[in-house]
Amino acid sequence: MPDAPTYDQIKQFADKLTDKAKGQYGICLRGKAGWGENMAYVSTVVNTYGGEWFNEKWQAQIDTPEWKKAVTFYSDLLKNDGPPGASSNGFNENLTLMSSGKCAMWIDATVAAGMLYNKAQSQVADKIGFAAAPVAVTPKGSHWLWSWSLAIPKTSKQQDAAKKFAAWATSKEYIEMVGKDEGWASVPPGTRKSTYARPEYKQAAPFGDFVLKAIETADPNDATLHKVPYSGIQFVGIPEFQSFGTVVGQSIAGVVAGQSTVDQALKAGNAAADRAVKQAGYQK
Repeated sequence: MPDAPTYDQIKQFADKLTDKAKGQYGICLRGKAGWGENMAYVSTVVNTYGGEWFNEKWQAQIDTPEWKKAVTFYSDLLKNDGPPGASSNGFNENLTLMSSGKCAMWIDATVAAGMLYNKAQSQVADKIGFAAAPVAVTPKGSHWLWSWSLAIPKTSKQQDAAKKFAAWATSKEYIEMVGKDEGWASVPPGTRKSTYARPEYKQAAPFGDFVLKAIETADPNDATLHKVPYSGIQFVGIPEFQSFGTVVGQSIAGVVAGQSTVDQALKAGNAAADRAVKQAGYQK
């Protein structure tokens, strides 16, 4: 596995490593429909194939050659080398398959590393490695950026207690407690920069420096080959995205499940995205 593989190489590896008779699959990828499910991953494939969700005039760019190449590659790869029922698999399902040795490769969030290196949770902890997310035409937008945030609703009657909890749950003390109780490889990544500099973490988590670099080099304002009017790498940073992103995700999950063609899915997705931004007033 090269440090920075191409998607063509990933396909070659997946073809070689698939042995369906043994229940061994070359690759696991998100197939479950949703703007933050399959589309989080598929958007990165589209980006690196040179595509984007919208052009500078907010016209949808889903029914385009770039999307067609990306989605065809993704769906064919899952059909040929992925596990059965891939259109139902999200992060957790693929984590289970990967950690039990059923998948040779898995492309997903860096947060998975700590779980896969945890001997108590993973059967492959002693035989796993990692590389950068694959690229096709451009490295732009091939790796994503997301965060799970702790929010306190205005309606909460326990705001002070909630603030104290949030401060504690992201504190150095909490990191140390998890490190001692669960092992340093399992401490929450992406919470505190200081974690990545700790000798205990560096020793237990050989992926630490790699993950930090991945976080720091992801650029939500320059994630596509062509200029676009939105920010976000694996999503479009507008409120309407949750709705039309999921509609597109459903169409693409249908392709993986064999219920529709790539052309049908992209045509339907393009219409849904165009309609949403027109109604919201983005298109002038």
